[in-house]
Amino acid sequence: MKKISLFAAGVMFGTAGIKLLGSEDAKKVYARTTAAALRVKEGVMKAVTAVREGAEDVYADAKAINECRAEAEAAAVVEDASAEESKAE
Repeated sequence: MKKISLFAAGVMFGTAGIKLLGSEDAKKVYARTTAAALRVKEGVMKAVTAVREGAEDVYADAKAINECRAEAEAAAVVEDASAEESKAE
């Protein structure tokens, strides 16, 4: 008998929960919550874009620095080779 009454109570609560979740007031709450989540998403995406742009600038600067270093090292190697050839003559 106890199991049947628990089952009946569960069915009653389940039915009431479904009606409550499907009500117009609940749908308004869902819509407002979703709208707030979308606003948060837009803010996060703006921040991510700003960070990405900053990272791209840093990457471009670092790449330019490395290219200058490589050119300087190549010039130094050529100068060293020229100096050694001059000594050998």
